[in-house]
Amino acid sequence: MRFDGRRILVTGASRGIGRALALQLAVEGAEVLALARTSEALDDLPEGIERLACDLAGTRARSALIAELQGQRLDGVINNAGIQIAADFAKGAADAQGIEQELAVNLTAPMHLAAGLLPVLACSPGSFLVNVTSGLALAPKRQAPVYCASKAGLRSFTWALRYQAEDAGLRVRIIDCVMALAATQMTAGRGRGKISPKAAAAALLDGVAAGNSEIWVGQMKLLRLIHRLSPELTARILRG
Repeated sequence: MRFDGRRILVTGASRGIGRALALQLAVEGAEVLALARTSEALDDLPEGIERLACDLAGTRARSALIAELQGQRLDGVINNAGIQIAADFAKGAADAQGIEQELAVNLTAPMHLAAGLLPVLACSPGSFLVNVTSGLALAPKRQAPVYCASKAGLRSFTWALRYQAEDAGLRVRIIDCVMALAATQMTAGRGRGKISPKAAAAALLDGVAAGNSEIWVGQMKLLRLIHRLSPELTARILRG
């Protein structure tokens, strides 16, 4: 498929992979709706990219966003926004507010947007919805239990949503993008062998254009094979 003329919502578009997605889609001729928590965070995006402000952690803010978009044409949604908070539960370093915020942004928001925008997408032939997950959806690392749980939940939700869309005859492609570790502000000081946000965005969009329902980015292709052969080895690799 081509992105030229397609109207596509990208969440978490102020930096990192989301920003790279917005820029690349704009270059390819898409009508980009770039979403971030504040409009100021999007000020340096090029003209022609529509800016939307929404705190995805808030139910009311998400509902207002959905209501605004329900009367418009929408050809694609990329649920890219995410936060990661290191929390050691065993040392009493986790708090309820942090847990709720992380789950709201990483898991509840994509679910809420899917519920509200799937009917909108269904009106557009060739539409798609991408949920950006992680290799940590397959096996967790010890430093970020809530993040890992949110990505595992999002991957499971994405598959179930795909089944429902298929059974209902909705012509909306539901895509799970298992993202590799990318060099972003969120991953600063974590891990090695990171890919650039630009490369991550290109891999995601290539997968969408190719018609894939699953997109394994970078080293996640190898992790997929390892996990098929030995889930125990996957767990040891990712444990941290």
